[in-house]
Amino acid sequence: MAPSQGSCDEVMQDRINKVEADDNGTIDFPDFLTMMARKMKDTDSKEESREAFRVFDKDGNGYICAGELCHAMTNLGEKLTDKEVEEMIREADIDGDRQVSYEEFIQMMTAK
Repeated sequence: MAPSQGSCDEVMQDRINKVEADDNGTIDFPDFLTMMARKMKDTDSKEESREAFRVFDKDGNGYICAGELCHAMTNLGEKLTDKEVEEMIREADIDGDRQVSYEEFIQMMTAK
């Protein structure tokens, strides 16, 4: 049984709280990468990796676009500027299509 969106959001918020380096209530991109890399290393199940990706891929098309990333981060209590969202996408976007595929997501999460 797949976890609900609410339980995924709670897990993500808990992880944000654990890695928040500056204690100012926000998470910057390096903190975000650290958090996700830890989660990916703890995950031995491909399905758990897919579920983490689905938290961001709201329309289920297999890609995370800037709007989906912004929406997911806002739901986690992180208000990002358009510039910050674009930078996060650019960091992970290997093929230059301005969105993040599952493969790019996994590569980004395991590279740190």
